[in-house]
Amino acid sequence: MPPWTPQDMPSQSGKTIFITGANSGLGYWSSLHLARAGAHVIMACRSAEKMEQARQKILQEVPRIQPSQLEGVLLDLSDLESITTVAKRYVAEQRPIHTLLNNAGVMALPYQTTAQGFERQFGTNHLGHFALTAQLFPLLKISPSARVVTISSLYHRRGHIDFDNLQGQKHYQKWQAYAQSKLANLLFTLELQRRLDQHRLPILSLGAHPGYAATNLQAAGAKAENGWLKQKVVELANRFVAQPAEQGAYPQLFAATEPGLSGGLFFGPDGFQALRGHPTRETPAESAQDLKVAQRLWETSEKLTGCTFLSTTEEPVTPP
Repeated sequence: MPPWTPQDMPSQSGKTIFITGANSGLGYWSSLHLARAGAHVIMACRSAEKMEQARQKILQEVPRIQPSQLEGVLLDLSDLESITTVAKRYVAEQRPIHTLLNNAGVMALPYQTTAQGFERQFGTNHLGHFALTAQLFPLLKISPSARVVTISSLYHRRGHIDFDNLQGQKHYQKWQAYAQSKLANLLFTLELQRRLDQHRLPILSLGAHPGYAATNLQAAGAKAENGWLKQKVVELANRFVAQPAEQGAYPQLFAATEPGLSGGLFFGPDGFQALRGHPTRETPAESAQDLKVAQRLWETSEKLTGCTFLSTTEEPVTPP
């Protein structure tokens, strides 16, 4: 069987797909290919300018896409108030969301905090997507065969959920914090599927990672530290080692569109050390399959975000 590419995607006509971090990297290429396949794509971005630039670029690269297929919305995953504002708008409109692609993320930043005071990598990569999924959940429930695809990383294998230091206040190491956030993404993916199964809901929760893909994530941390030499090293590695960002998006596109998948699966590249290649099924690290840690993380995330869903009640409780 030939390797999977976006040309193998079935038509996405009639589907609405919400993508976080849609203006660059994996999110940009996911937006382009899903719109090309006929989907209505909601491009959720932190910057209005970058969002519109990405939108116009997609329209130029694929002229047959109708402008109405690409809908932009301002969303800052590091601010729970921004998430609530966006979610309330879409829930009020009662438009079904067929796929939620939890794609956005930050990587290896010097210590920073979110609007609510959470360590920024954990707060953005995990808590932001947890809150967004919870508050958009009513729109997933009314969508036939809905999916939630959450992007993790190979770094999840190096992660450990330190419940005594989730916010990095006792000690902080940027790569350790990144690994923790990516492990949290995968723990959330698998726990979400278990809870969906318990409630007998036909929604799929799936995970994916891009291997080593050349995106702006790698350089962002170096820029935040004003690390000129680090930036140059990252640029060289992205040019000569990493696979293109477009191919890095293949696993999440596969998870979002491939018919007949079961919930709780995890996909990444099929090449050496899962660094590059075409989509294939992967086995998460044992740490990502720890039921007790997953349940505790879910309960902790509910307390921190104020968003409760698929626990004592089926409906999400949106913060006031």
